[in-house]
Amino acid sequence: MGLFTVSEARDELEQLRPVLEEIVALRADAAELGAVVGAGGPPTPLGGMPEWKAATARLDDLMTVVQQTGAVLKSLAPLLVDFPSEIDGADVDLCWLEGEDGLDWYHRADLGFAGRRRIP
Repeated sequence: MGLFTVSEARDELEQLRPVLEEIVALRADAAELGAVVGAGGPPTPLGGMPEWKAATARLDDLMTVVQQTGAVLKSLAPLLVDFPSEIDGADVDLCWLEGEDGLDWYHRADLGFAGRRRIP
């Protein structure tokens, strides 16, 4: 996949919003189910082993959807999505973090999240 312009990345983020929201919801369900399944305890109101397997399989599918756009899923908790781009001739990642309203940050590809700056 190629590089995103800021406008393309913002459009793609908006298209991905329902997928990202489902990832957040399923992540919580899978964590709860996994805690019960791993401890061998009784099922929660969410279910047991079959529901955990279904939730994790769906999470895998949704993560694939994100990555097929050319975006890079950097973290699941918190959800962090990067869009490869270029600013002033430098390779950067336009960076969206769960809870942010829009795509307003970037970081140089070699610096990672610690080097986040506002998109000019």
